[in-house]
Formats: sequence, C-alpha cells, structure tokens
Amino acid sequence: MKKKLLSLIMVGAMVLSMTACGQGGNTGSGNTGSGASGNGALTGTLKLGVIGPLTGGAAIYGNAVANGAKIAVDEINAEGTGFTIELQAQDDEHDAEKSVNAYHQLQDWGVQAIAGTVTTTPCIAVSAEANSDRVFMLTPSASAVAVTEGKDNVFQLCFADPNQGSASAQYIFDNKLATKVAIIYNNADAYSTGIYQTFKAKAAELGLEVVSETTFTDDTTDFSVQVGDAQSNGADLVFLPIYYTPASLILQQAASAGYEPKFFGVDGMDGILTIEGFDTSLAEGVMLLTPFSADATDDLTKNFVAKYNESYGEVPSQFAADGYDCAYAIKAALEFYAAKNGGLDVTDMSSADLCEILISVFTDPDFSADGVTGLGMVWDTNGQVNKQPKAVVIKDGVYVGM
Repeated sequence: MKKKLLSLIMVGAMVLSMTACGQGGNTGSGNTGSGASGNGALTGTLKLGVIGPLTGGAAIYGNAVANGAKIAVDEINAEGTGFTIELQAQDDEHDAEKSVNAYHQLQDWGVQAIAGTVTTTPCIAVSAEANSDRVFMLTPSASAVAVTEGKDNVFQLCFADPNQGSASAQYIFDNKLATKVAIIYNNADAYSTGIYQTFKAKAAELGLEVVSETTFTDDTTDFSVQVGDAQSNGADLVFLPIYYTPASLILQQAASAGYEPKFFGVDGMDGILTIEGFDTSLAEGVMLLTPFSADATDDLTKNFVAKYNESYGEVPSQFAADGYDCAYAIKAALEFYAAKNGGLDVTDMSSADLCEILISVFTDPDFSADGVTGLGMVWDTNGQVNKQPKAVVIKDGVYVGM
C-alpha cells in the first residue's frame, strides 16, 4: 500500500488540485531543461515497466495492476498529443529474487520508469537496485516504509503501512465498531507486521481494548488456534492486516466454529471476492479500508470501471485502480515539468535523467495528481502519498462504500 488522513472515515488530508488524470501543471520561468522541446509540450515515447506476480498465489494482485496500467496507457496513447507510453509487464511470482531478475530484463529493454513492484518484499529488493541505478519507481501497492526509506527515487501510490494501521484503529474507535478487538497477522510478512504494529500502538492510544494477538506464517493453512483465541477472549471484532488468501481461510474456519464477530481488513484483502471456489457469503459484512470504491459515482471512476469490466469481465479491485493511477501520475508529473521548462521530449532520454526530473516534480509542493484512488494526490519527500481513504463493506457479494 501516507501521511495525514482526513475523510469522513478518519484523519488528516490535503487538497491541491490539478486536472483529472493529471493534465496540466503550473507554469514556471520557462527555462529549458534536458529534453526540452521549447513549446511547453510533453512529447515522445516513454518506456514504462510493471513488475509484479502475474502467476502464482499472488497473481490476482499483479494482473490487476498490469491490467489497470494497460487501460491507462491505451487511453493516453489514444489522445494524440504526441506523447505515448510503451508498456512492458514482467512476472516476479511474488519472489524477491525473481523480481530483481525481472527488473534486469526491463533494464535490458531500456525501461525509463517503473510502476512497481506490486508486492512489498520484492519491492524492497528491487528498490535497492533501482536506487543504485537511478531508475524512478512508483509502486502501486507495496506499502512498507522500508520500500521508500533512504531511497529518494521510490514513491508509493498506496497508503503506507503505518497509515493503514493507525487509520483502521481510528475508524473502528470513531464508529464504535467494537469493545474488544482481536488481531491476526502474518509475522513473516513485512506488510502485515507493519500494519499490525501501528494498529496496536494507535489502539493503545485510543483506549481500544485488544484482547487477542495471534500470528501465522506464509505456510499456515489451519487457523483454528488463532480463531479460537479470539473467540475465547470475547473479541467482537477481528482485525486482519493480511492478504485475501489467509483471510478467506480464517473466515471459513470462524464460520465452522460458529464464531461471528465483525471482520475488518486492509487493502490486501481486496480480491477476496474473486477467489475461485470461495463462498462469498462468508465475507458478508467484512469491512476494509481502501483508497478505491468501484461503486463511486464520479465520472472518472465510472469510466474506469466500465472499461475494465468490458476488457476483463470483472469489477476492478483497488490494485487495478492503483495500476491505472500510476501511469497517469507519471504522465502528470512529466506534463508538469514540460509546462515549467519549455517542453520535454522523453524519447531515448536516459532513465537516470528522467529519474531526477520525476523526483523533482513528485516532491514539488505545487504538484498534485488526480486519479480514481484519490483527487489532489500529493507526495512528501519520503515518497509517501497523501490522499483520502475510504471504507467499504461487502454486501451481497460486492463492495459498497460506507
């Protein structure tokens, strides 16, 4: 999956605006920079790479990101402005070593910027390489602080883990969803552990009682101990800072035990409704925080959802929306730079030169981007995004905004 979160849901925020999907930008002194064309226009072809799990157990995330990015690229290329994007997606199977190999393949292709990687552990490995090579990365969904920490070239479109944890605790407290909370998290996963830690700290600050804390690892399939501990301690809400596969097993085993608490998750649970063979009625009433709600009524979201459904036969998840917004945010940043510097032609520009341009724009307080996961998105110097979160609940097998 940063910052101060505000919303009817919870905390702090910002609001600067640019035009939808990031067109335009403030004009500056008109000085010509590297690759400038002199007319303030963005031109040329950008080689954009995506790295994520396209096969394997986490493929639902990687394919959603790649599909969302492709829709954005197709839209951008159809605009006829003189700027186009060439997209290449590489499979890393949610494996750090394979992700680094995928990164090197993109390097051989001549990649200039990367929308990735999709999952956290691979992204930590790849971001170290990209930092050394000076390749710009905007990850759609790798939310650990370690992804961007100490790397000025790596930015997150998703909320950082600390914000997901603290915002979830705040939302549960503010809306009086529980008196006793259980937490089940994956202690072998940086994403899950990071959210757990900040949730626990915020819960303690708020006086939200945590009565059960249990863990598991990637290989766990039997959650009877974890479910039983939550049940025996009287937890009326179970917080799940985990991915959708173990979450589906927890829901199944809770139902088998006759345990019916509220379940509250984070963005990694988005996708639980698409698991083959999963009884979606078990997820009825499950709540989660996400920056995207497919049932939103704004034109931008409706257009994206319709195109995604037409192309792939399903409602897009938050990960698809993240991939879509990554492509548009990078385009918006390049347009912003071009407008301030007399134009920009990105064709054959080195990844290192482009990296410095994108860093300068993403950290510029005058830059913001609009997307389906947030309007007026801005980034801080730590690479973390500031945008409004949303809460959704599963009703009748679909996500509904709360």
